[in-house]
Amino acid sequence: MVTRIPMSKTGHRRLQEELQRLERVERIEVIKAIETARGHGDLRENAEYHAAKERQGHVEGRIMELKDKLSRAEVIDCTQVDSERVVFGTVVTLLDLDTDEEFTYQLLGPEEADVDNGKISVLSPLGRAMLGKEIGDEVTVKTPGGVRHLEVLDIGAGVDP
Repeated sequence: MVTRIPMSKTGHRRLQEELQRLERVERIEVIKAIETARGHGDLRENAEYHAAKERQGHVEGRIMELKDKLSRAEVIDCTQVDSERVVFGTVVTLLDLDTDEEFTYQLLGPEEADVDNGKISVLSPLGRAMLGKEIGDEVTVKTPGGVRHLEVLDIGAGVDP
């Protein structure tokens, strides 16, 4: 069974753009670098050749990874999600019951997570713990810093990041 990867329309577009750049620009540049390095003679002691081959491996690996993720993508329009419960794409305001600190996160796919900008993965421990919760529900989540006790203060329709 194929595991679907949830992502926003914007996240999907970003991955497609990266794939196109890697296939159309980076791959060609690496091939040229390998050809140039081959012209310098003995390949066994040619650092330029080995560096280009290593770069080629990284580029080809990322291309394969992106193709896999895009083939399994479940693209979700974050502006059209139901905001009665916490689901992929919603913007959730939480209250830390231990510190009285409020914070807001949007639940997105793993490729789009950026905690510093208020975007967490729906597959993260906090993301999983919040799924299905309603306003007023308590969320208990184990984090590397210990167990956190939170309350859902607000759930808003998502924005396309």
